[in-house]
Amino acid sequence: MTTSTRGAHRTPAVLVLEDGRIFRGRAYGAVGATFGEAVFSTGMTGYQETLTDPSYHRQVVVMTAPHIGNTGINDEDMESRKIWVSGYVVRDPARVPSNWRSTRTLDQELAAQGVVGISGIDTRALTRHLRERGAMRVGIFSGNALPDEGTMLAEVRQAPEMSGADLSAEVATTEAYVVPAIGEKKFTVAAVDLGIKGMTPHRMAERGIEVHVLPATATVEDVYAVEPDGVFFSNGPGDPSTADHPVSVMRGILERGTPLFGICFGNQILGRALGFGTFKLKYGHRGINQPVQDRTTGKVEVTAHNHGFAVDAPLDQVSDTPYGRAEVSHVCLNDNVVEGLQLLDRPAFSVQYHPEAAAGPHDAAYLFDRFVSLMEGQRA
Repeated sequence: MTTSTRGAHRTPAVLVLEDGRIFRGRAYGAVGATFGEAVFSTGMTGYQETLTDPSYHRQVVVMTAPHIGNTGINDEDMESRKIWVSGYVVRDPARVPSNWRSTRTLDQELAAQGVVGISGIDTRALTRHLRERGAMRVGIFSGNALPDEGTMLAEVRQAPEMSGADLSAEVATTEAYVVPAIGEKKFTVAAVDLGIKGMTPHRMAERGIEVHVLPATATVEDVYAVEPDGVFFSNGPGDPSTADHPVSVMRGILERGTPLFGICFGNQILGRALGFGTFKLKYGHRGINQPVQDRTTGKVEVTAHNHGFAVDAPLDQVSDTPYGRAEVSHVCLNDNVVEGLQLLDRPAFSVQYHPEAAAGPHDAAYLFDRFVSLMEGQRA
């Protein structure tokens, strides 16, 4: 990716999809060229959390809400140390942010972090195209010396695909760190960082959990070195079919019977650990308004999602696995995609979405309490 930041809002920009469709607009953020997988997010708010979610690594995010940047950028709502999206696509960027917490504009932050974007295009038409044709590789090009269309298309088609991409180690911490419990410490949890968002250990800390965040390369021995009451596997980017190491670690934890909770990528890791396959969705689930039913209670939740892959498990039967019986606990009501798994004979479960919901609805916050209940039951 090549970038510069001078005069971005007046500079012409071009978005090129790998199937040859082209959109022309204006540069937004940094000026240059960038490549990734084109995906769309249906959230109307929470763009700062989206941008800093490590699960979006190597993806160009198209915002379906037309007006983006209203609330600017602050230093409190970052979910990680940087913006992870490889490109950003908006229709009508806010000219002036209006929020008492804002310290700078979204355009300025994108430029400062070298994130190439494009504005002024028909994002509704682009989203409809991706829904019909599926997520695909894309390039954004801006500057006064744009290549010809054939050259841009050739460069897009040379970019790596998301299928087969092993990315979690690229976004995870390289050094273990501790998030202390808020108030009285009740439990210790080892959290395997595959692309964890900052709000996730915070939600556990609120429940009296001391969270030891470990690198994606952590071994079973590393996990048990912190003497955990439970183990957590986080969200993260990439193709779960490549995640052989986290799958091996999770199987070691399942064998010991330690309470286990996984979200997003962690749900796919649990699926693989149990012997299920995974597959790439046509265009994925991304946004903060996805309906999911908790089959254990019948309750329907509005949930926050960011995933392009899913677990291939039978929806309406209990499956036998090396670790006992397992069933699908949650399902997306839009398309019947598996959104959660649970073991019936061991204390382990997972969901495919974000119960920390930053930004987003809090319908799924109870899942952290369910994790606490598993640890309480194991201790008793």
